[in-house]
Order: sequence, then structure tokens, then C-alpha cells
Amino acid sequence: MRYKQLGPDGPKVSVICLGTMTYGEQNTEAEAHEQLDLAVENGINFIDTAELYSTPARAETQGSTERIIGTWLADRNDRDQLIIATKIAGDRPFANHIRQPLGFNRNQLEEALEASLDRMQTDYVDLYQLHWPNRNTNFFSQRGYVHDPNEQWEDDFLDILQSMQDIIASGRVRQWGVSNETPWGLMRILHLADHHGLPRPVSIQNPYSLVNRTFEVGLAEICMREQVSCLPYSPLAFGRLSGKYERGEDRPESRLNKFPNQWLRYNSDNTLEAIRHYMRIAEENQLNMAQMALAFVNDRPFVASNIIGATTIDQLKQNIGSADVELSENVLSAIEEVHALYPDPAP
Repeated sequence: MRYKQLGPDGPKVSVICLGTMTYGEQNTEAEAHEQLDLAVENGINFIDTAELYSTPARAETQGSTERIIGTWLADRNDRDQLIIATKIAGDRPFANHIRQPLGFNRNQLEEALEASLDRMQTDYVDLYQLHWPNRNTNFFSQRGYVHDPNEQWEDDFLDILQSMQDIIASGRVRQWGVSNETPWGLMRILHLADHHGLPRPVSIQNPYSLVNRTFEVGLAEICMREQVSCLPYSPLAFGRLSGKYERGEDRPESRLNKFPNQWLRYNSDNTLEAIRHYMRIAEENQLNMAQMALAFVNDRPFVASNIIGATTIDQLKQNIGSADVELSENVLSAIEEVHALYPDPAP
């Protein structure tokens, strides 16, 4: 396993981060514990979750992933060797079952954090993240920004920064980050943090894959110049980039089959055509398709750790193996040719 630094002066995290949003929905507690054990045995020290999980978001399963991680942690004595990240949900209708009101003010941060700590049976988290912006902006596959002149949101970033400073000082959070954030949002937060001497976010967790490289347009430069680590999610486009659907190796319980009305961007014509091109590159170079897709993400200079998820142990082993794959210049050039033909079909 390889390791990179989280933020400018944070801990070393494995280049592969174990994503856990299937725990409690597609994976049982026993299966989840087996995955967690395997991940740690293979050098993964970074685990990502959220109060929202498992997904899709439902009241019946909310918090189940954190609880499963908690029962796993309770049987171990290596908590100090692990980097555990979780997230607080923002104000969106699909999360209304979590608590009311939703948001990121001091009371909401405190309430959500304490609930997460209790579920995970730990007294601190290493990285606490805002799961998505609390304002109207373009995220979750909305490509363009449409301004709403009647929006009621007031800039609350300074309040968030001050609250995070106090939470970090309490010892319950080591570092904090953002997720699904835009270039304006990240730079606004960084500016306020620097101006007021408050803790900067050390990471941004956004989608990034061969079929969604929109992160490169503005956020990649910010990450490099401001020393903010990208933590990509959906690097396999919900399994599409494994090639299993095109090869007919998917199962009824595969995510895009089990939830056919979710994440439709991964089923668009352009996405499927781009994936067929990427599959040919992998075949011509004797590469495992999933490992090629993950290796591309692993080695981006702005990426600290690539968040992978799996529903089976075999998938997990394969995905972890991508840490040892180095793509040749010929493969990288071929990838760029396909990207030029089908730029970001699944934002």
C-alpha cells in the first residue's frame, strides 16, 4: 500500500480509502466487518462514512453504517492507527428524516457529531466533513450553476469556521473538510479561514472518475496551490467502469440494477460509449478494467486518497490491488484521446 499526506500537515493516509455506504443496505454487518478486516490487513488505514449512510437515504437505515463501524471498532485496539472520516448532512429534502432543522450552525454540528461518535463508539473522528453545500448551487450531477435571486441563504462560512475551531479544540475532531463543494465555496472558506486565523479545511470529497473529470476545471488548481487534498468518490462510476455491466457479469443486486432510477447519469448513451472505449484500452494493454480506472485516479497529483466501495470481498481485493498498478504513457495518452471525444459524460 502507498500513502500520501492528508492536507499540508496531516496524517499519512493510504492511497485507497475504504468507502462504506453499502453497509446496512447491500452489505450485512458480518460482511462489512469482513471487508474492514481485509482492508486493514492490506494496509488501508483510512475509512470514510457519513451520518446519512447507508444509501439510498432512508429513515429505516440512517446511521446504520456508522453503527456497523462502531461494533467493529469495539472489538479492536488499534483505533489510534486508523483515520476515520464522517460527514454531517446539509439541508436537503432527502435528508429530512435525520433531524430538524438540518444545517451547519453550532448546535447542529454539535448534535450531529455527538450522534456520530456514539454510533461509532469512539471519542473522536479524524476528519469531519460537510456532506454538501447548504446553499443553492450546482452539485450532485447538476452541471451548470443557475443563480436564484430570491435565495434566502446567508453566508454562514465564518460561523462554521468558528464552530469547527471550538470542536477541534475539544479534541473530538482532528481536522475538517468539505464535500460536493464548488470552486467558489472552497475559496471563500479558505479566504475566511486565513483572514480570521481559523482552521482551514484540509480536504474536499467530490466525484471524480474517467467519466467525470469536471474536478480538473477549477478545483484541481485550488487543491494544488492551497494544499487541500482531493478525496474522490465514485471512481468506478457506481461499478460501470469495472466493465461488469458491459460483459454481462452484473447481478440483480448490483447497485445500478437494484436502484435503476438512481444515478441515471451512469446510464447515458455518451457514458456507455466512453466506457466501451476505455474497456478497449484496458483489453489492448492486458489491464484489469477496474484497476485501470482506479489507477488513473490514484495517481492524480491533487488526490490524497481514492474512496472505493465494494459489495463483495473479491471486488474489494481487486480494487485494493489498483494501488500497485502504474499506467504507461501509452495508456494515459489513449485515455486522453477518449476524454477528448467524450468529455465528462457523467458529471
